[in-house]
Amino acid sequence: MTSARNGSAGPHRTYDQHFVHTRTDPDLGEFALRFVDPVADTELLHRWVTHPKSAFYLLQDARPADVEREFTGIAASEHHDAFLGLHRGEPSFLMERYDPAHVELKGLYEARPGDVGMHFLCAPTDTPVHGFTLAVITTVMDMLFADPHTRRVVVEPDVRNTAVHALNKAVGFRIERTLAKPEKNAYLSMCTRDQFEAAREARGGKTSR
Repeated sequence: MTSARNGSAGPHRTYDQHFVHTRTDPDLGEFALRFVDPVADTELLHRWVTHPKSAFYLLQDARPADVEREFTGIAASEHHDAFLGLHRGEPSFLMERYDPAHVELKGLYEARPGDVGMHFLCAPTDTPVHGFTLAVITTVMDMLFADPHTRRVVVEPDVRNTAVHALNKAVGFRIERTLAKPEKNAYLSMCTRDQFEAAREARGGKTSR
């Protein structure tokens, strides 16, 4: 497993395909993440986020220009990053990392130092691979906790998104309470480093190598 935190956030970021994190899953092989290139990745991301299976990502009606604008804004932010995830070299998932004290959850909960927020989306497919989404969220959490400053991951999935609730529970998240957000009712859920490691060990210690 390797990981790196890019110190030059926002408009100074470069898109050189450098992997910021890699993880080898015992069953499914290598996963890797790089920063999203808001221009070069627009067509791919537009297909993903507007697919009917991606309804909970809330970009169903977006045009390509809207997607480019969305991820350009994320790239320019000091509090938000987007990453393209690859599985065995093929683009397979999207992940966003954000500071919940400034993005998504600002003013909605009591943020603590070391809190990190995230979203993830697996590429829609008609040929799902058993265990793939669990491997993806494990890779995402592995990346977030590879940063020693991260103490707790905070998420706010739609209360109707039962598939994600099961995945979150599998990697150690606990639902704290329900939030009424303008765009959805969400379960405020949190996972500490210890909870993540305990959940991973409970699944048989499947970890990075």
